[in-house]
Amino acid sequence: MRRDLALDLVADIRQRGQQIRRLDTQLTALITPLAPALLAIVGINVVSAAKILGEVAGITRFRSAAAFAMHTGTAPIPVWSSNRPQYRLNRGGNRQLNACLHRIALTQLSLRPATKAWREQWTHRHPNATSKAALRALKRHLADVVYHALHADHQHQLTRAA
Repeated sequence: MRRDLALDLVADIRQRGQQIRRLDTQLTALITPLAPALLAIVGINVVSAAKILGEVAGITRFRSAAAFAMHTGTAPIPVWSSNRPQYRLNRGGNRQLNACLHRIALTQLSLRPATKAWREQWTHRHPNATSKAALRALKRHLADVVYHALHADHQHQLTRAA
């Protein structure tokens, strides 16, 4: 009985693996022509690119990179106390895009030495900041990078259509 159950589970896992590979191939065929600049960013795979494209629903909705960052929830919100500017975490925005940028940031921190060096420089310039604050700053930077990549892909689509 246990052996049969285990064999059924293994067969189900293999079937799901084949289904995942088939869907990944289909998604790659759909997303690669739409977002080559987005896929060139380290940490963005086809699934992440599809998620970003779906959540953004057209980069022309945003008038600037700052507006896009506000939509993703990565733009810090300024607060003032005793004439000293401070910033707090933006809890608003599209949480799905924010989570996607978070995964991209973690991937870049683990794979790119340049990103690690950037974090070290940032923490050196902000000695009282935490590692979470450095990650928030990296996500804000990545929101700009993603915005410009989406904008470049949009321009590419327009020139291809003309």
